[in-house]
Amino acid sequence: MKRYKLYIFLIFTLSTVSCEKLLEVDTPANQITSGQVFENVQTANAALSGLYAGLWDNSPLAGDQTGRLLAVYTDDLDFYGTTSNNGTLELFQNTLVDSNPAVYSYWANTYQKIYLANAIIEGVNASSGLSSADKARIKGEALLVRSILYYYLQQIFGDIPYVTGTDYTLNQSLSKTSAPQVLTRLANDLNESLSLLAEPYRNTERIFPNRSVSRLVLAKVYLLQNRWSDAEILLKEILQNPLYQFQNDPSKVFEKSGTHILWQLKPKNPGDATKEVTAYYFSNSAPTSVALSQSLMQSFASTDRRKQLWTTAVTFNNNTFYRPNKYKNLSNNTTEYSVVYRLEEVYLMLAECLAKQDKVTEAIPLVNAIKQRANVQLIQQPVTKEALINEILSENRKEFFTEMGHRFFDLKRENQLQNLALVKPNWKSFHQLWPLPQKELLLNPNLNPQNTGY
Repeated sequence: MKRYKLYIFLIFTLSTVSCEKLLEVDTPANQITSGQVFENVQTANAALSGLYAGLWDNSPLAGDQTGRLLAVYTDDLDFYGTTSNNGTLELFQNTLVDSNPAVYSYWANTYQKIYLANAIIEGVNASSGLSSADKARIKGEALLVRSILYYYLQQIFGDIPYVTGTDYTLNQSLSKTSAPQVLTRLANDLNESLSLLAEPYRNTERIFPNRSVSRLVLAKVYLLQNRWSDAEILLKEILQNPLYQFQNDPSKVFEKSGTHILWQLKPKNPGDATKEVTAYYFSNSAPTSVALSQSLMQSFASTDRRKQLWTTAVTFNNNTFYRPNKYKNLSNNTTEYSVVYRLEEVYLMLAECLAKQDKVTEAIPLVNAIKQRANVQLIQQPVTKEALINEILSENRKEFFTEMGHRFFDLKRENQLQNLALVKPNWKSFHQLWPLPQKELLLNPNLNPQNTGY
């Protein structure tokens, strides 16, 4: 118990340290140092668990963060709040400024998790007490998590500092790394994590990522680099893996036991609802925060089971609003975790890779598998490459609304973000990036210049 308290103290310290302030202090006599943590597999695992707890709490992967913010920023959610609500109104109106609190919070919280991942990687590299297998597993997971966080930062902010250490004297003055260089470094890091991680899950609930998650994220990076054939290889390896089976029942897609799930985050306390439930729920009233947009709801065919099962109509004063209803349990939750990646994304990503390589005939069955499950009209031959890519984009929207920022990332990858101007009057071409936070520019002038348009 005494040792447990000691390493919990360390996890708390690593999890709450600010990226902009890291004081040099003596280690208290009754505490263990970070070096000691990584000489023991139990304490090293505890540090890694602290990273996952932080992902659930407040990170791009948290159920009330990227999915919600980017759905408001694009056209999947409408905002009904009467005040800014911590910057959300400006996101919805596409009137961001560099002092927006949501922008700063997203940046700061993500870099804080990156700091913790770096501390774990450094600790493992310096360890002489961990076995080779434990070192590979722990470093592989931390490296993968760090890569996922950088993927979100790069797509949202563009050129960003690529921090790989914990020396605050260096970190606080780093310059930006260009977007192409960030993608190159991500590809290298993800290939390393792929070599370190094992195929089997270390927990049957799939709450820790495995090698297939590295494959999926690496394929995402390859898509951004137009490396279609490389991404195709990775995605086919996932589909051929017997660990995964397509879920044919849309009512079961968000149940934690599904073998179509690649990775999910477990609520911190038994019985807690997922953040996706609490972020979107309203009933017997008009929404006071967000609701699904009319343009999204009109994109569904009347027969689409996703509309029937994953959205709920709420009528108040003769007005009907729709809320996301992918997750069901408001309390006593025993069946749902927050899904980060699932097999349907692999299907649609692979279809996109194939279409980009003019393999239209091979791509169609992958899209039709999603459509058939949803009970909507299938794609028939002949179909052009361009028409198929647009169909994939449409299916991504209906399949992944409010999940992990899909709408923004998919439109951006296909150079179609400007289409948002049709339904978002304030949309400008420079909105493909958020502004760098004003606080960070003041702390570190090397982050200048500010992103164009802000």
